[in-house]
Amino acid sequence: MANAAGVTDAGTSIGTAAIPQPRGFRGALSSGPDHPHYKWVALSNTTLGMLLATINSSIVLISLPAIFNGVRLNPLEPGNVSYLLWMLMGYMLVTAVLVVTLGRLGDMYGRVKIYNLGFAVFTVCSIILSLDPFTGGHGALWLIGWRVVQAVGGAMLMANSTAIITDAFPARQRGTALGINIVAALAGSFIGLVLGGVLADWDWRSVFWVNVPIGVIGTIWAYKSLHDNSTRRPGRIDWWGNATFAIGLTALLAAISYGIQPYGGHTMGWTNPLIIAGLVGGAVVLAAFLVIEARTAEPMFPLRLFRSHVFAGANAASLLMSVARGGLQFMLIIWLQGIWLPLHGYDYAQTPLWAGIYLVPLTVGFLVAGPIAGRLSDRFGHRSFAIGGLLLMAATFGGMLLLPTDFSYPVFAALILLNGLGSGLFSAPNASAIMNSVPAHQRGAASGIRSTFQNSGMVLSIGLFFSLMVVGLASSLPSTLYSGLTAQGVPAQAAHAVAALPPVGVLFAAFLGYNPIQQLLGSHVLGALPAHNAATLTGRQFFPHLISGPFHDGLIVVFWLAIGMSLVGALASAIRPRRESRAKV
Repeated sequence: MANAAGVTDAGTSIGTAAIPQPRGFRGALSSGPDHPHYKWVALSNTTLGMLLATINSSIVLISLPAIFNGVRLNPLEPGNVSYLLWMLMGYMLVTAVLVVTLGRLGDMYGRVKIYNLGFAVFTVCSIILSLDPFTGGHGALWLIGWRVVQAVGGAMLMANSTAIITDAFPARQRGTALGINIVAALAGSFIGLVLGGVLADWDWRSVFWVNVPIGVIGTIWAYKSLHDNSTRRPGRIDWWGNATFAIGLTALLAAISYGIQPYGGHTMGWTNPLIIAGLVGGAVVLAAFLVIEARTAEPMFPLRLFRSHVFAGANAASLLMSVARGGLQFMLIIWLQGIWLPLHGYDYAQTPLWAGIYLVPLTVGFLVAGPIAGRLSDRFGHRSFAIGGLLLMAATFGGMLLLPTDFSYPVFAALILLNGLGSGLFSAPNASAIMNSVPAHQRGAASGIRSTFQNSGMVLSIGLFFSLMVVGLASSLPSTLYSGLTAQGVPAQAAHAVAALPPVGVLFAAFLGYNPIQQLLGSHVLGALPAHNAATLTGRQFFPHLISGPFHDGLIVVFWLAIGMSLVGALASAIRPRRESRAKV
């Protein structure tokens, strides 16, 4: 039976654990898109591409202490915070800005052509990143700049992989295929945490080298085996739309992220004229972008797609889910690296590795639920799985509210496992709903829009959740720091100076697995104290105990917001088409 894209469907079905390779699979590697097993080749390669792109977005996250040590730069010094922020958000920001454009180019010039080029760009940049010849600020700028270029390759992969799969699979198997691809992408962001911790403990350059053999194999495989089986729609590039979208979204997301830095005696920078200009200017340019797109014959961002209630609701739910998931990821890393692991005897240098290991249940939840939800949504429809997944996530956020800062790990592991299951239940059916609600010739643009919402959500989570955490810390951290330091004999003047520092510094220290007390006080203050007090201040227990109370105050605000986002996302996922048919969607 042939599907709408002209791909022969042999009725093959796949299990939840792996992609089967039926007899004759190897022959499909060089066959055309009409081969009965070509769809499994397309799924395998695009899943590898998505896994590589998403691992790379988080592998640097967990490896930042080793990377900055490797280039001999202290990320906690006030002048270096910008380097830290751009290492965190540069890759995600570029992918958020470019995926719609690159999806549209895939519709025009061939999705496989753009996808294959992305694999090649990504691989070459991995080599260049590992060869950073500089140290200090120049070394950091080398990494940030080439990460931006690498993100262009990652955006090419993200923008077109979902559309390639949708073209290759018939509607009745599409949810299963998308489920495997999407769960690989979600799991990749957490696999990167473990892999980054292991590799950074050995050599920081290996964080980039690990991409090279996989990238070379994937690039050669993609060029030899993938074929465009969609109808190209030649057209003109919407230059004004591309420019206003890129400028507006970059200004808005960058301003939100930079808002967490202190300014003019305030704990955050929301009164900074540059931040205000970025927020207002970005919003104005994005408004101009919408006007341009509404009047352009061939827009990069087809606004008419949002006339579909399912498409609009599913993308809104995807954005909310991405923000909540990004916030969860950051908060759990801070919780483990800055507080829980040191309290349980782990050296600060080891906390990035062990934080990734202790988050494995979250990844397991993705891997278990995603393929199952994708397969079942093909039979029973996407709506109930997407709603149920978000409700389960909301319940687990509520459970985390009840945990003490020094929690019991089995309870914590059970909660993050359930959270991963909820995310897996939601993600594949959500993607299937988005891709099935658009015409075949606009799948590249739809895939890009979906990726834009997801990647924008991750960048938004940096500014939003870090800001909320800073607000929570600002109310109680100064007094806690002052009383804790003076109790160990630190002079009042020195303790007051440390307590008056912006909370974002303490937050970044916890995020990176640093013990900042020695750096904040300095050797002259510590050297004047009794040896026992100095050892207590710089030991594993003092800093985690000191910030655990203020951190928990901020955590309550963060998780309540995540609960609200999950519930609103569930409502958005419940939206039905204007004219409900008996066919399952």
